[in-house]
Amino acid sequence: MTESRPGPELSVLLPAYNEEACIEAVVREAAAVLLGLGRPFEILVVDDGSTDATPARLKALRAELPELRLLRLLKNSGQSAALGAAFRAARGEIFITLDADGQNDPADIPTLVARLDSCDLCCGYRAKRQDTWSKRYGSRLANFVRNRTLRETIRDTGCTLKAFRAEWARPLPMQFRGLHRFLPALMAMAGARIEETPVNHRPRAAGQSKYTNWGRLKETLWDLYAVRWMQKRYRAIRTEEP
Repeated sequence: MTESRPGPELSVLLPAYNEEACIEAVVREAAAVLLGLGRPFEILVVDDGSTDATPARLKALRAELPELRLLRLLKNSGQSAALGAAFRAARGEIFITLDADGQNDPADIPTLVARLDSCDLCCGYRAKRQDTWSKRYGSRLANFVRNRTLRETIRDTGCTLKAFRAEWARPLPMQFRGLHRFLPALMAMAGARIEETPVNHRPRAAGQSKYTNWGRLKETLWDLYAVRWMQKRYRAIRTEEP
């Protein structure tokens, strides 16, 4: 009789699009950190319709790492769709989102997970961001506008490195493009407790960024007013049996 393996407690979720130069190193580094925690885990990479060698490198790596799981979107659909697929497929009780480009530091994962003792979502913020001045300026401007519009105080919603309890993520409408930038706002509407912690940020070692300030701004403005409309119309459904 074979002994069944316990399900994972932690699910690290990586959306990846054309990251053949980075993906192996990111997965290996994340796996090393998670093994050090001594808790059952999985690493779920969602390939967002890559056209380079990303899928092949992930398949080869899966033979070495039994904790690695792969999903592939049939066409490139964006980070929100990739995360939405991950939220539905992941098996852990705690989700950790991580960029596939190597700029997020997996060494910060234990700190984020530990903070969930007092909150439902812990957002990393890049205290010393390793990007061009134009990206840093664009990010500050976007965060200022977003916080003024949504009446929030989140310092860095563009930082993918976050940890949160799975039940807050699964109901989110991630089929809408761009909503991954508003995870704190969407969870806060449902009553999630949110905290922030500084995290390391590293220069991109290889590959190319998929975003520009102008391209991100055009999408974010539309998304911002959509989320503000959702805030105004949202009603929490709470029931009891008499």
